[in-house]
Amino acid sequence: MSKQEITLTPVSGGACCTPISDAALDPAAAAEGAVVFKALADPIRLRLLSMITSAAGEICVCDLTPQFEVSGPTISHHLKVLREAGLVDCERRGTWVYYWSVPQRLEWIATLIATPAPLS
Repeated sequence: MSKQEITLTPVSGGACCTPISDAALDPAAAAEGAVVFKALADPIRLRLLSMITSAAGEICVCDLTPQFEVSGPTISHHLKVLREAGLVDCERRGTWVYYWSVPQRLEWIATLIATPAPLS
């Protein structure tokens, strides 16, 4: 597996990109998309993102860790991958870290893979 570093484009409030059904991705957008989809390609990370996104606002790592049969450091690693992909953000409060999803990044994914509605 490649360990190359990709600099992610900051996400803004609106649509970020042209859907892949409308135009081919340029190399930078393809590399950025690959980082995001690689982060989502792990069942634990996908489940973590689901739990964080479905929480009302934010969720403590102390509520996430017991839901998995892996160690705390493993959960921390997976959360770091999600953060580096721009899918979640966090804040330390005392000994705990609280996570929330980044809605603009989720919209970016939705826009990227959007397909036109089928014609009736």
